[in-house]
Amino acid sequence: MTELHDLDAHGQAELLRRREVSSVELVRHHLDRIDRYAEPLGAFITVTAEQALERAEAADARLAAGDAPTFCGVPTAFKDLTSTVGVRTTMGSALMRENVPVVDAYVVTLMQQAGFISLGKTNTPEFGLSSYTDNDVIGPTATPWDLTRNAGGSSGGAAAAVAARLVPLAEGSDGGGSIRIPASCCGIVGFKPSRGRVSAGPLGSDWSGLAGDGPLARTVRDAAALLDVMAHPMPGDFRPLPDPPVPFTDWIRREPGRLRVARWSTPYLPFAETSPESLAAWESASRLLESLGHEVVDVDNPFPAELEPQFNVVWSSGMAAAPVPEEAVPLLRQNTRYWFARGKEATGVELARAIQFLEATCRDVVTRMQDFDVWLTPTLALPPQPHAWFTESGDPAEDHRRELLFTPFTAVYNMAGVPAASLPLHWTDGGLPIGVMLAGRPGEDGPLFSLLAQVEAAAPWTERVPPTPST
Repeated sequence: MTELHDLDAHGQAELLRRREVSSVELVRHHLDRIDRYAEPLGAFITVTAEQALERAEAADARLAAGDAPTFCGVPTAFKDLTSTVGVRTTMGSALMRENVPVVDAYVVTLMQQAGFISLGKTNTPEFGLSSYTDNDVIGPTATPWDLTRNAGGSSGGAAAAVAARLVPLAEGSDGGGSIRIPASCCGIVGFKPSRGRVSAGPLGSDWSGLAGDGPLARTVRDAAALLDVMAHPMPGDFRPLPDPPVPFTDWIRREPGRLRVARWSTPYLPFAETSPESLAAWESASRLLESLGHEVVDVDNPFPAELEPQFNVVWSSGMAAAPVPEEAVPLLRQNTRYWFARGKEATGVELARAIQFLEATCRDVVTRMQDFDVWLTPTLALPPQPHAWFTESGDPAEDHRRELLFTPFTAVYNMAGVPAASLPLHWTDGGLPIGVMLAGRPGEDGPLFSLLAQVEAAAPWTERVPPTPST
């Protein structure tokens, strides 16, 4: 018999609709797994058990009355960067340990309207700055495939919780790879939507055009459904995309047709190298796409290395603009202080030039690549790394260099604003997951989902389950 936690969100919703399980039972089941396994993983910063059970009782009443949205009563979780009214939101920082927002992020409102019940807040690095998850609130998050290795960041807690069957799906956010990186490390699906697809409202801001929320799930259909829930603009959004005319869950039932796929495996940074494991995953995915009838074409990496220093100006300026009192800066983690100091050095003119350079350069790349429907790269250059690997040098500049060695493929898609997804198509001989990344044209999230669903059907991965976490 299939365990409740092995079902994806669609499967759990179907049991609830047929009244074969109650939402209270479903939520209790997942809370019990969180109680047993979240601590060794470092997946949750805050667990909201009492609130979740109250909402589960209300969901059961709606289900009984026949007045319930599709995912009424299904468990989920929110990243601890995401504002949740009445529930502390630490942003992975000891400085914010007792921060309790008075307003929900719009994406939280939308997910609650869809019937999802949050079980708590998932772990994230301080202010979401790192491609690995560790902080001074609860410490690191591990991939459930090997507790000695990091889950990646910054949505590491969310990815680990989904992979370890603590929740069927979760919300993440991605400003330089923060959904796709942990998806690769944890062996699940991570989807970064097109720029403007998901609102940052009411208090958040996507001033740089880099960051946005998106789904982490074990199946493509769950990822598509969660983006359907999220993908609604809020009045006042800075660069909104309209509601998609065709739901993403309809796109996954469409054949993608024969696509032209551009592939490259060389990082855009000259000092980074792609590991044999990542190359093997990429080659295997290339063969799979060819077997499905797609044309796969080798191209040189179209993104120039000159993007990286300009990206850093934008990234660090965002950190420096955070409302952190000067007297509190020494209390931040070393990595955060590094970005804070770099951002303070940038002038307004330098920031404007950096944003203009990213926009002009990526527009040129997208224009030159119009003959291709999809781009294929490794998600990461390296397999999941030991927790200490990122910080063992004690030098934040070296920490940053190692992050670039780890993630030289993801941030360019944030700069370009295109949809991109990591799929769990490969595992090393030692059992570590290796993601492969597929990206589409700007705004064409739906067609990309068609391809993702085709790939999943041809090479399914849901039977691969990580070991049960233990201390």
